Amino acid sequence: MGRSRRTIPEELLLLALDPATGTTAQPQSLDLGLAGAQLVELALAGRIAPDGDRIAVVMPRPTGDPTLDSALELLRRRGSPVRAVHWIGGPRLGLRQIYLAHLERCGMVHAVAGQMCGVLPTTRYQATDTDISREIRARLDSAIRTGVPPDPRTAALAALAHAVGLGKHLYPGNEGRSSRSRLRDLIRHDPMGGLVAHAVMDVQNGVAAQPRRDRAPAPPARPAAGGVPLQPRRTGAMARVAAH
Repeated sequence: MGRSRRTIPEELLLLALDPATGTTAQPQSLDLGLAGAQLVELALAGRIAPDGDRIAVVMPRPTGDPTLDSALELLRRRGSPVRAVHWIGGPRLGLRQIYLAHLERCGMVHAVAGQMCGVLPTTRYQATDTDISREIRARLDSAIRTGVPPDPRTAALAALAHAVGLGKHLYPGNEGRSSRSRLRDLIRHDPMGGLVAHAVMDVQNGVAAQPRRDRAPAPPARPAAGGVPLQPRRTGAMARVAAH
């Protein structure tokens, strides 16, 4: 994969980067969104494909992008399709810092060292070419304004922006409510983007990382002689509490 095209994780991070503060909006959920964005980019590159709610590797050949290839190799080592929600919620947090360093190496942002309260060291990031961020934003604005189905990359980017909560950052206040609603609606225009966006939201909403196990059914009540079911017998401490 050449560097002529920005990847969806890069674009998602540039969208989240606040030019005034040099910090990223929604930092906690952004890691999840970047993990999902990697899946979408790998799918567009023909390396993986959805299998129901799972992700399967269909071509393990590297893309040439180190960050994407690291994710592809981890998926390949799984050996079998993995649920998108398990992958996104897995122990690969810290992607925001990885991608910020990646964007700095690529020359898309530069780091500015500073201090908080005059003591704690901080690092802020400024885009080196604001035209790039404006172009990314313009694609989203166009899809929202015109209602024309966007290309798969833009649709996936919109789905992930909604999933991580960037809608309020991009379209704030009451005046941005309709734009946020249309941003959410763009999720239906790309199946892979929709799959990973819903997985991102599921992880944030506390969906269990492991498949849910159904509880064993309660034993049937024992019928009495008159046909009225008897309640389960209380034992031990419960019986003593019930007696009072």
